[in-house]
Amino acid sequence: MLTPAGATATTAATLAPWPFPFGSHYATPDLPGIGGVIKQREEDFLVDEQPRYQPVGEGEHCYLLIEKRGLSTQEVVALLARHFRVPRRAIGFAGMKDKRAITRQVFSVHTPGSTIDDFPMLQNDRAAVLWADMHTNKLRLGHLRGNRFSVKVRGVRMTQVLGARIVLERLRTTGVPNFAGEQRFGVRLNNHTLGRFMLREDYSALLDELLAPDPRFPHLNREARAHYAAGDYRAAIMAYPRGCRYECAALNALLKGPNPQKAFEAVDAAQRRFWCSAFQSAVFNRVLMERLEGRPAPLDALVEGDLAWKHDNGAVFAVDAPTLGDPRTTERLRAGEISPSGPVWGAEMTRAAGAPGDTERRLLDEGSVTPEALELFARRMGPAMSGARRPLRVPLIDPEVEGGIDEHGEYVRCAFELPPGAFATVVMREVMKNDAPPTGDGQDAHAEEGEAE
Repeated sequence: MLTPAGATATTAATLAPWPFPFGSHYATPDLPGIGGVIKQREEDFLVDEQPRYQPVGEGEHCYLLIEKRGLSTQEVVALLARHFRVPRRAIGFAGMKDKRAITRQVFSVHTPGSTIDDFPMLQNDRAAVLWADMHTNKLRLGHLRGNRFSVKVRGVRMTQVLGARIVLERLRTTGVPNFAGEQRFGVRLNNHTLGRFMLREDYSALLDELLAPDPRFPHLNREARAHYAAGDYRAAIMAYPRGCRYECAALNALLKGPNPQKAFEAVDAAQRRFWCSAFQSAVFNRVLMERLEGRPAPLDALVEGDLAWKHDNGAVFAVDAPTLGDPRTTERLRAGEISPSGPVWGAEMTRAAGAPGDTERRLLDEGSVTPEALELFARRMGPAMSGARRPLRVPLIDPEVEGGIDEHGEYVRCAFELPPGAFATVVMREVMKNDAPPTGDGQDAHAEEGEAE
């Protein structure tokens, strides 16, 4: 394993542990879960993107509604870039979608001087074009109304549909805790830790976290990780599965010399942004966990210093004593028009005041990362990492539930719509109430959820 050359003054060995940010915190703790499992098959998890607008039929951008199966959003981007012979930056999409699922989402391809008819039909057994049209602008992250999900729970009796319905009806009334879902943190639940080391510029610790044997998940790429620990980087590359491109990129750089920073910089920039996003999400999740404990107030209440989120337009406003005393504030909270917000830490994030602000800064400090480190990363990687506010709860829209049986056995199916950035797995976590973290499926993965950043 690498020596801590270039590490910051406080090394990984002396940093306080920073566990996976998902405790047994529920919005419906008094309602029993139905148990079971999800995502046993791709067809058990369906995601249908709800567009914000339709293409106008002219312009320089080809819009394609693609149904993908077993592919990540980024894998479809690479597929389209090859098909249209354009750089990946010419491809636009509104949000990431699950890989282990069947999902429908729109992509845009910048093809100035050409139309859809100038290109052959896309042929792929895991990605099908359902329609195509032209539009005047690139599709960008967040350019969607939301996502409609249909999720089958397996390993349950179909008669448990009643328990699922009770939970979904409660969430429809109270709103859903807006946790960043487990898939944000990766198969080994450590993307936030990788982001923590990256923001601290502790590249040796980052590489060890990425590549070294992991006692929590001893079977995940055991041979490759053992080779890394022994310093045999070439053998480690050969032992990794084909899909582990970030690990192999770092190992290839190490073959050229034991420079941790250069090995880190060999990792794709999009993945580095994802690690930072996972760190930001970990702090947000911790704020939300405390809010579910009633600190400094319940999830459906506001206190002085809060920044209230307006669900109709995504704006926030400061909460002071007169605002709290206004009966309309209580009415808007109860109606789900406004909610408390939490931090996606960054230089441009509006900071809460009072007790909420103290909580947000304390939980950032517990991650041993400073606002200045986040600002520096945003300057290097672009404004998308500059921080924002995020609602601590989101509406559950048009929930449906049914029990049934098919060729694979009994199931309970839950369907609902969520706004951009919200995770269906968080809703299903409330329905199922299974606290055991995932154990992985034999190889590292960089999972995606139906969300928009």
